[in-house]
Amino acid sequence: MNLTEMNLFQQAILTASAMVMFMSFLLLSQSRVISTIHTFAAQSVLIVLITGLVAIEERELHLAWSALLTLVLKVIFIPWLLHRIARKFRIQRAADIMYSPALVMLAGGAIAIFCYYIALPIERYIEGITRPIVAISMTTVMLGFLILITRSKAISQVIGFMAIENGLFLAAVSATQGMPMIVEIGVAFDVLVAAIIFGVFFFQMKESFDSFDVDHLNQLSEGDA
Repeated sequence: MNLTEMNLFQQAILTASAMVMFMSFLLLSQSRVISTIHTFAAQSVLIVLITGLVAIEERELHLAWSALLTLVLKVIFIPWLLHRIARKFRIQRAADIMYSPALVMLAGGAIAIFCYYIALPIERYIEGITRPIVAISMTTVMLGFLILITRSKAISQVIGFMAIENGLFLAAVSATQGMPMIVEIGVAFDVLVAAIIFGVFFFQMKESFDSFDVDHLNQLSEGDA
């Protein structure tokens, strides 16, 4: 199916999915903690939009609830929590990238090409709009892992983890029209609990090391415990 054969909803879903991947590259390029938080919130808004569009097209009420849960957790609560922590410990403008930004972006581009190549055999067995979204979802997940590798601040690594979850959620919504409602509620609850645990971990880390740099965790040893 080419673009001209898609209806308006399908074109909007595909465009928003491409923007999700673009936001992953923006996350990868951000060098400030506060900018990373804002970019993650924008990516989550796109996930909410895609879920809502799929819910309307497929007439699936549970996807509307999923969109609402995503809005509350990833667009409002988690960015607010991370923003509050960054403001409390005055790291909003702290630089957070361990390698050359140009090299990181080149690595991201290579990952995107690799994901599209890997997705080709899968796409042969898929029809309709979900074909290109498989590669987009894989790229979003892999770029989330790259964020985890290239960031030193714990807050940015949490955002990388959440970006991975966004990629998996995009694949579930677009390729399979969503997971069962009970599974989606369970995932949302797990994300909420993870956000709270991360918040507690941040405060403990700041109290112990006076820094959010994860390299300080290398100072821990069994003898210290």
